[in-house]
Amino acid sequence: MLRSYFQKILVEAGCDEAGRGCLAGPVYAAAVILPKDYQNKILNDSKQISEKKRELLRIEIEKEAIAFGVGIVDNIEIDEINILNASFLAMHRALDQLKTKPELLLIDGNRFNPYTNIPHKCIVKGDAKFLSIAAASILAKTYRDDFMLVAHQKHPEYAWNKNKGYPTKEHRSAIKKIGTTNIHRMSFKLLPEQLKLDI
Repeated sequence: MLRSYFQKILVEAGCDEAGRGCLAGPVYAAAVILPKDYQNKILNDSKQISEKKRELLRIEIEKEAIAFGVGIVDNIEIDEINILNASFLAMHRALDQLKTKPELLLIDGNRFNPYTNIPHKCIVKGDAKFLSIAAASILAKTYRDDFMLVAHQKHPEYAWNKNKGYPTKEHRSAIKKIGTTNIHRMSFKLLPEQLKLDI
């Protein structure tokens, strides 16, 4: 069972990102403040839940949360500032949207760039430990998946409806065959070296 809070007396926002390892598309992040007594037996790390359940959880989270925000950093910015900084920036942009000011930030992972003067706690695999981080992981993932499904309509050859921009065999062979699009991350290793050799 995931924990409802880290510190009972403080207003906590859980933060997580989605799409860090992708070859195409933006990185998305979400910040969520849940009521202290909030419980949900299904809510977990978005990677552990089916697409159908994620969609249902997104509706529930947006209805039940005290506040939530979603931040986006596109592939152009990712190439300029690198994916780690882009992930932090996406979280900052999500936090900017919160209508209630948090007093403590629970960050999924082991690193973070401080946000204003609000203290933060980095929690490795936090999306499988705290409800607010799990909720943020659901929002970040579903919003990003929506973006990639729209992008798929324009570029069906990359199979983004299935791989969502991650480096699958299918995605990489499409890059090798037809090249890149305007949403590919050019600073990423889009093709393994062995695929580049014309033997």
